[in-house]
Amino acid sequence: MRVIYNGEVQGIDDVPAHSSGWLQGQGIFETVKSVGNKPLSLSRHIARAQSSALVLGISMPNPQEIAQGVAELFTVVPQGLGMLRISFDDQGNWLAVHMSYREQVKSCDVRVHPEAVAGDIHKRFPYTNRFDILEQARLAGFDDAIVLNAQGNICEGSVTNLIAQIDGRWITPPTSDLVLPGIIRQMLIENGRLSVESIPAARLLEITSAFFISSLRLSHAISSINARPLQLSHAFGEEIKALAHQYSVG
Repeated sequence: MRVIYNGEVQGIDDVPAHSSGWLQGQGIFETVKSVGNKPLSLSRHIARAQSSALVLGISMPNPQEIAQGVAELFTVVPQGLGMLRISFDDQGNWLAVHMSYREQVKSCDVRVHPEAVAGDIHKRFPYTNRFDILEQARLAGFDDAIVLNAQGNICEGSVTNLIAQIDGRWITPPTSDLVLPGIIRQMLIENGRLSVESIPAARLLEITSAFFISSLRLSHAISSINARPLQLSHAFGEEIKALAHQYSVG
């Protein structure tokens, strides 16, 4: 697999990265969907990474260098539908990989993760704790999980943001509940499609419809929570996808 490492095309085996496309060590990362070798909302992702890097003391190249590296990567590793991951470690190195991606078309049955989870407003790696939550849910017979924070508030999915319909309103938890400020989440807020407020676990039974949202899945309908069926809001899911593409130039 060819990758961009510190701005140059190299083989994955020739750089300090795992074969799965993750830099070794610790740092921050962004995951971006690509359609026809065009990254969706790349500038928004870079801006979010820059914000986290400033807070965490991580050195990053300038946005132009990253965009040029991504363009070169898409030339040497084209994908019809792809996943671009860009990671920046705490030693000043950065890596971009472009891998194929398959849409998740089936709605998902989810459970509430049995333990409180320490959330994060920064998208950090290693990401194993989040993948572990997802794997535990699958071993228990579910497709994914919803996590709660230490205060008992509903926060997000294992690797996604969460939006829920309660009393006819679409709600997403605030970043003060230690929720990642997701790109699709922010688009929906900017366009007045979501209210932002905490969702105590006691309101779980009030959720009538829900989606996981992310830059890869865009909108992924939740068909049940803890085996309780939800309504599938197909029209809103398609609206989310359309909005993501509408605001995804650059």
